Amino acid sequence: MGSAGPLRGIRVVELPSIGPIQFAGMMLSDLGAEVLRVDRAADVTGGSAFVSPYSVVDRGRRSIGVDLKHPDGVGVVLDLAARADVLIEGMRPGVAERLGVGPDGCRARNERLVYGRMTGWGRHGPLAQDPGHDVNYLSIAGVLHHIGNAGAPPTIPLNLVADFGAGGMLLVTGILAALVERATSNEGQVVDAAMVDGSALVMGIFFGLDAMGYWHPERGTNLLDGGAHFYNVYETADCRHVSIASYEPKFYAELLRVLELHDLDPADQMDESQWPALKLRLAELFRTRTQAAWVEALAGHEICFAPVLTMGEARAHPHNVARGVFADVDGAPHPSPAPRFDRTPGAIARAPVAPGTDTDDALADWGFDADRIGTLRDRGAVA
Repeated sequence: MGSAGPLRGIRVVELPSIGPIQFAGMMLSDLGAEVLRVDRAADVTGGSAFVSPYSVVDRGRRSIGVDLKHPDGVGVVLDLAARADVLIEGMRPGVAERLGVGPDGCRARNERLVYGRMTGWGRHGPLAQDPGHDVNYLSIAGVLHHIGNAGAPPTIPLNLVADFGAGGMLLVTGILAALVERATSNEGQVVDAAMVDGSALVMGIFFGLDAMGYWHPERGTNLLDGGAHFYNVYETADCRHVSIASYEPKFYAELLRVLELHDLDPADQMDESQWPALKLRLAELFRTRTQAAWVEALAGHEICFAPVLTMGEARAHPHNVARGVFADVDGAPHPSPAPRFDRTPGAIARAPVAPGTDTDDALADWGFDADRIGTLRDRGAVA
């Protein structure tokens, strides 16, 4: 298992979780690590062991079914941790410790282990034990209020920001940093990633602008939130959309030239008093042609323009096809691994598998003998 990517030779144990932990496990696998997903034994024996080939975040790793409430199941995880470089978990604070698979127990078996933890609210603070999801963490971090159109409620940016960007990617970044540090110290450490922390972090530039008085608290009235006519999304005649991001003066001047708006002075680009009226004018103009017609008219000009595509259209776009942005995995479309490496490219190691698919083979590869695997199965510790 594992590809020829830059993390080849790194072994990762992924404890049961959803969202950002799955995403982090996928990324580590794409980068070449051997990631062993520990799924709940109940998901194997209870009839819910199906995983769709379209479940992108489950790709690239083998799965074993383990009962973490069974003493022998806890022993399995501790033995895996003893053989691993990294362990990742996304349980509520205190749960891993109560189960016996917290960082103290795991690192007592392996002082070089990098123990990656993901929470929403963080491991301490008044909200640490409260349930929550992506949109809640964005709310308290000061992010969600500023996303949306003027005069409208905040817009939910899917669950891309807190779950995957400020969550999964933040955890992977911390793990990679800890692995680099381990090369000199020969010691692992705990990586504590919280989605509320990461959400505030990626919002950093806007906190700075706000502190300097350059950001209005009202949604949809600023340079990058839809307030500017030259950085916006417009509806076309066929009820599709195009995106314009002519931020730099030379791109804005080209936008005005191509749109034949000769009465507008490019030097007035940053006059915010004109933005509302100009947004209405551009909106009216873009509704005069279809999306395809605007692609034909604007393509090739230095405007910073793109059509707004569906996921299906994105897979077929010539640029994405030429770069191999998407891959076919057993007939299912998957985004390709990123970033790219010239000597040690990442790869999708395998299609998603159902929980417990690889229990016997994977445990054997991780040093468990056949007798012990049989005993664990007989006792219900694994499935």
